[in-house]
Amino acid sequence: MRIFPAENDPIFLPLGFRWAAVEAGIRYQGRPDLALIDGGDHTVAAAVFTQNAFAAAPVIVSRQLLVERCSRVRGVVANAGCANAATGVRGLEAAREMAKQATSCIEGAGPLNFLVCSTGTIGVHLPLEKVLPAIEKAAAQLGSTEEHFRAVTRAIMTTDTRPKYASVEAEIGGRKFRVAGCAKGSGMIYPRMATLLAFLATDAELTPGLLEQCFKESVAQTLNCLTVDGDTSTNDTAMIFANGASGVRITSSESESTRAFLAALRKVLESLTIQLARDGEGATKLIEVEVNDARSFEEAKKVALAIANSNLVKTAIHGRDANWGRIACAVGNSGVEVIPERVTIAIGDLLLFADGTPLPFSEERALEILSEEVVRIVVSLGLGNASAKAWTCDLTAKYIEINGAYRT
Repeated sequence: MRIFPAENDPIFLPLGFRWAAVEAGIRYQGRPDLALIDGGDHTVAAAVFTQNAFAAAPVIVSRQLLVERCSRVRGVVANAGCANAATGVRGLEAAREMAKQATSCIEGAGPLNFLVCSTGTIGVHLPLEKVLPAIEKAAAQLGSTEEHFRAVTRAIMTTDTRPKYASVEAEIGGRKFRVAGCAKGSGMIYPRMATLLAFLATDAELTPGLLEQCFKESVAQTLNCLTVDGDTSTNDTAMIFANGASGVRITSSESESTRAFLAALRKVLESLTIQLARDGEGATKLIEVEVNDARSFEEAKKVALAIANSNLVKTAIHGRDANWGRIACAVGNSGVEVIPERVTIAIGDLLLFADGTPLPFSEERALEILSEEVVRIVVSLGLGNASAKAWTCDLTAKYIEINGAYRT
C-alpha cells in the first residue's frame, strides 16, 4: 500500500484555479508559510468547521463570509505559524484584514471574496505587518502549474513532516473533470464535523447547496473518521471550491453525474485522510480500523473511532503486542450496544477472538503483521450489514517529545 504520492506522480489540477505560496516569516524561516488559492469569478464554496467552543478567529470570520456571500467566494488565504485563536476582538479584526487584503489584491475579486484560515500556536496575535505584505506578494505570484500547487501544500505545514495532496481526473458523459486537494495536520486531530486544514478544488460546476451536500457526505466518511490523539483543534476547517471551468455540470443529488463526482471526491479525501493519519506526530505506523456487520454506518463509525482513539490500542500496536483485549475493551466502551458472543476481532488476517472466547494464534505471525507499516484491525459486530473505517497511527515517545516543546 503506497500512502504518499511520489514526486513523479501526475497531478490533475482543476482548470481555472491559481495557486501561490510565499514566505511571510510569521514563525518559520526559510520556507513558505502563507498560501493563496484563487478559483476565479464563478467559484462557489462549501466548508465544515470545528465544533470546539474556542473556535479561532478565522473560523468565525469564514463562517460569516460564507453566509454573507451566499457561498460565492472565489478562494482562501491561509497562514501557518500562528493560529489566531483565543485572540479576542483583535484576532477577529486581523482575520477580516486578511480576507480584505486578499480580495483587494485580486483584480475584479469583489467585496470580501476570500475565506481565511490559520494554523499554529494558540493565543498568539497574528503579525499583520508581516502577513498583509505577504498576501500582496502571493497575489502577484499566482499561477496554475504543478509547482505553484506543490508550494501551497508546503506552506500550510506546521509539525507535518511532509506535504499531503491528492488528485483525480474523472469523466462524465465523455467530458473530463478534476478534483485536487491538499491538507495539513499531525497533532491535535480528532474531527467533529471538520478536520485540521484541508483545501479542495474542482473544475466541475455545482450549485452551492449540492456542493455542500456532497462535501459533508464525503467528509463524514473520510476526514471525520480520522484521529491522531483525540483532541479537536480550535482551527479545524475543510473547504471545497468549484468553478465549473471544465464545462461538466453536476446536477441533482440522485443523478449519475453526482454519483461520479462523489466517487472522485471521496477518492481524494480518503487519500488525504490516510496520509494525515500516517504522518501523525511521532508516528511509525498507519492503523486502519474496519468495523463490519453493524446496525448502521453511524454505529460502525462510533466503534471504529473508539478503537482508533484508544491510547492502549495505539501503544500496543507501536510495541508490536497482539493485545486484542484492548481492542475488545474499546468496543465495549464505545457506547454502542454489542453482543460479545457475536463479536470477532482480527489483526490483519489473524483471527484472535470469536464466539465469546479467545482463539489460539501464532505469536510469530502476529509479530510479522504488527511489524508492517500499515496495520489493519478488523472487527465484526454480527448485528447487521453496515460498515465503516477509521484511520489513526501508533502512539510513540516521539509524540510526547514534540508536544512537550511545541510552543517553545
